[in-house]
Amino acid sequence: MPLLDEHADYCPHCGEPISLLVDVSGGSQSYIEDCQVCCQPIHVNLWVDANLQNYQLDLRREEDAL
Repeated sequence: MPLLDEHADYCPHCGEPISLLVDVSGGSQSYIEDCQVCCQPIHVNLWVDANLQNYQLDLRREEDAL
């Protein structure tokens, strides 16, 4: 069963506020999501604790994520 949380942040490309729907039930992961404002790809790093209660999210431009 997914554990979803809405996370507000800023696009690392255009700096505009964006909202991401985060599914912490899958544990820690990395994926690409496009900005809703400028459509540029954002590299999302998600770290979830062992009991799925807390998470950290890091948003970077894809070229900065290497």
